[in-house]
Amino acid sequence: MAQRNFKVLRGDKERGEFIDYTVEVDEGMVVLDGLFNVQAQHANDLAIRWNCKAGKCGSCSMEINGKPRLACMTRLNDFEENETITVTPMRSFEVIKDLVTDVSWNYEQNKKITPFKPGKKGKDGKYRMNVESAERVQEFRKCIECYLCQNTCHVIRDHEKKNEFIGPRFMIRLASLEMHPLDTADRVKAIRDDYGSGMCNITKCCTKVCPEHIEITDNGIIPLKERVVDRFYDPIQWIWRKLTGK
Repeated sequence: MAQRNFKVLRGDKERGEFIDYTVEVDEGMVVLDGLFNVQAQHANDLAIRWNCKAGKCGSCSMEINGKPRLACMTRLNDFEENETITVTPMRSFEVIKDLVTDVSWNYEQNKKITPFKPGKKGKDGKYRMNVESAERVQEFRKCIECYLCQNTCHVIRDHEKKNEFIGPRFMIRLASLEMHPLDTADRVKAIRDDYGSGMCNITKCCTKVCPEHIEITDNGIIPLKERVVDRFYDPIQWIWRKLTGK
């Protein structure tokens, strides 16, 4: 059994301090296991949010050595044997206690989105769509709502008008709706005016931290931006709207 050094940020929204812990760990453990040992051996009041420990619930999001990650999917052997593992809560959201943050802001963004609106059923009373169209949106359904993309987004993290941008996670939800072959709602104007698509400058930082490897920027955000450009900034379409009044 080996030993590992952890530096954990303890506290709440008012104050916090780094506390050093040395714990015994077994081969194959992940960072979440190490934090469990910190709880068991040193600090049973350490607050951690977790659930499945399988990388599918998105609960144990935190920053490990400065990078947004899932603690349950970050192996201890990814770090040098003598390296101190520094663990802090997600920086973009208010701390409740220790490593637990208040992510309710994200749920408020989700409420803004116009929900799925299917068209009329066929004469046989069923909805039908081709396989290719259905497959396009399957990638977006892999999202586990860990909010690592929201956390690392520079707009949400640093911009004074962050509430005007819905964030990469919900741009992906918008993409899943806009590209759904049965959806009939028109969200393009809202994508520009209400959801803040123009605030994203496609640095791909959200894509880099996604544990489900969703191509958030290339397959979701950029196509939505293109729809906005086609609708409002394409000169041919602008002339057509002027002539037809549509």
